[in-house]
Formats: sequence, structure tokens, C-alpha cells
Amino acid sequence: MTHRAQPPGPRPSAVDDAVALLRDQGYVADVGLGTALFLALELGRPLLLEGEAGVGKTEVGKTLAAGLGRPLIRLQCYEGLDLASAAYEWNYAKQMIHIRAAEGGRDGPASGTRGSSATDGPPSDTDAATTNLARDVFSDDFLIRRPLLSALDPEDGVAPVLLIDELDRTDEPFEAYLLEVLSDFQITIPELGTVTAAEPPHVIITSNRTREIHDALKRRCIYHWIDYPTADRELEILASRVPDAPEQLSVQVVTFVQKVRELELFKRPGVAETLDWTRALMALDRHTLDRETAHRTLGVLLKYQDDLERMADGGVEEVMEAVG
Repeated sequence: MTHRAQPPGPRPSAVDDAVALLRDQGYVADVGLGTALFLALELGRPLLLEGEAGVGKTEVGKTLAAGLGRPLIRLQCYEGLDLASAAYEWNYAKQMIHIRAAEGGRDGPASGTRGSSATDGPPSDTDAATTNLARDVFSDDFLIRRPLLSALDPEDGVAPVLLIDELDRTDEPFEAYLLEVLSDFQITIPELGTVTAAEPPHVIITSNRTREIHDALKRRCIYHWIDYPTADRELEILASRVPDAPEQLSVQVVTFVQKVRELELFKRPGVAETLDWTRALMALDRHTLDRETAHRTLGVLLKYQDDLERMADGGVEEVMEAVG
């Protein structure tokens, strides 16, 4: 998936600039993330972001593309992701149409010698036509560009931000192939040759750590763990992303969510759920948080039945005591 951006701008020249670049686009980053991002850009290395789901890893890639004024190319990873879906594949249907059209042009009344035996003489016109046809159907016109190839060889010549999202969902063979691609920023296509990036893309890799990423790939990257934010930073994020939220409601929501994360739950709510819950409360025209509304809207904040039951069985009352 590709998003067009404005003409590229300069990359950050210091850690503070990297933090400011993200904040200017509405992403509230701390100095730790700013340092990792600056080093990744300065050293030309991929930035590997790990953390729980919903803490803002994917948004870093989107925000970086917007801040640099570069296109965003996103490769959404999943189990079974292969080369054809991630890098390139041939348009077989278009190739077959081209082959049949070419054969139809050759098979006319004048080709009456097709039954003659082969000789040891020079290649016939038919042999040359077959060779040319094979070369034609494996040309760039029949190549379908997937995210990795599009990032290394962009059509507009502008190096994009390549977001490889949730790499931990793929299997190890694909991870090994990705390591090869990112080591030299090139892809070899047997029928065409090697495609090397004139200007390597800025690469952001995210992982929810459902499995460990191999050490070889981690060594290639600048690594940063994104944790749940502190209450103060979550309030700042909320003010940036939902500026119309009443101040008292924002404080109560953040206090509630921070306390919920201290409980023994299957899946603690992330920042994304904090934002969604605030918007939901505003849609219900709530300016403050009360117990009844908290009970009724927990499905926005929590996504597993066991967690909902835990909160319904005295959890809301326990947390609301801290909210006041």
C-alpha cells in the first residue's frame, strides 16, 4: 500500500530535531525514541520497534513519512507471507495473452513448413521469434511490483519510508530473505537481474513480540522498545490526538486506564484504546466519567471476555476509587 507525500524535506540533524519532527505531526515522542530514530536515519539503518500492541509503533512509520515529506510504503506482515506478495511476481495472465497473440500472428497460411524435420543448420526464424517472445514476457511490462521492490525502485525516484509492520507474524524463512534484502538494499530477479536502490528507503520494522525476531536481523537494526506511556505523557498524547476532549474527562480517562494496566488482565489496553475510549465517551456526550458509563463502554477499552468479566466483577469499582 503506497501513500503519496509532499516533496521530501531534510532529515533531522540532531536528536531534538527528530523529537520535534514527530511532535510536529502530532506524535508525542520521548527523547529515547527520538535518539533511536535519529541514529537510524543518520546511520542508514532500519529502526526495529518492539512493544505491546497499541502503543504507537506503526504510527512512528506513518508520522516519519509525513514529517519527511516522503511516500509511505507499508508491508503488512502475516503468517505465510511469501516473495510474491512481499517483493514481486509476474503477471501470468497478461503473459499468456501476449503469448497467444504472438502465436496467432505467426500461425498463418505461410507457415506451411511446420512439419519439416529439424536440421543442424542455423536457428530458424521460428526459433528466433520464440527467444524474443520469452524475453518479452519477462520484461518490466509484465512485472507486478510489491512493497519491497517498490521501496527499492520507486517509480518517481523518491526514496520512501518503508514500514514493515508486525514482522513477528511471518515465519523464519521470510525473515531470512528480508535480512538479505536489507543488508544490501537489493533484490535479485532471475529473469531481469539485480535491482539495487539508488537511494535506500528509510525502514521502520515493528513487532508485537509474539515470537522473537532472529538475532541476525536485530544486529542489522537500531532497536527501541516502546512501553506504555506514563500518565503525564498519555495526557499529552490525548491532548494532541483528541484536542476537543474536556480536561476533566481526559484526566479521569488516563487515570482509569493507568490503573487498569496494573491489574492482572489478558490484554492491557494500549494508547490506541485510550484514544478510542475518549472519543466514545464524547460521542455519548459525557464530560466526566461515572461508574455506569464505564461499565457500559468497557468493550471499547478491553477486547477479551475474561478481561471484561474481571472488570465487571468489582474491577470497575476498584479502579473508579482511584479516579475519584
